[in-house]
Amino acid sequence: MPGIDECLLEAMRLPGARGAALVDWTSGLALGAVGEFPGGDHEAAAAEAAEVARLTTEQRAFTPDGHAAHGGGTESGTGAETGSGAGAGAADPPVEDLIISNRDSYHVLRFVPTSFDSSVFLHVWLGRPDGNLALARIRLGEMAGRLVLG
Repeated sequence: MPGIDECLLEAMRLPGARGAALVDWTSGLALGAVGEFPGGDHEAAAAEAAEVARLTTEQRAFTPDGHAAHGGGTESGTGAETGSGAGAGAADPPVEDLIISNRDSYHVLRFVPTSFDSSVFLHVWLGRPDGNLALARIRLGEMAGRLVLG
């Protein structure tokens, strides 16, 4: 089971990968980062991506049926418990992933289920000319399932 560094290095092997980070979306801090990021500052990119993640998870329209949206301003996580065998008491994030595209790149934010409060996501920045969005989604899902935190 890979840790943060191994997971990020694996993400950088994706076609078109420019940068990868594991971000705490509650605090906006990068727990680890490799490669380059827009504007050259991985901490600023992490904070901005965390803001998008928070805004998305707080909206009921983007959460699965039967799951309450994450309360604004609380530190308690989603409160959504999984019954799908992801681990006893593991919290499922209310959103699986986000994809943001612009004219030269893709940003994929993959939320990571954790045994504590599911407040982290993998952020991969892919160059559009050589990035493979479908492959990135599949591989990030696999990585998120294997990632060991703590």
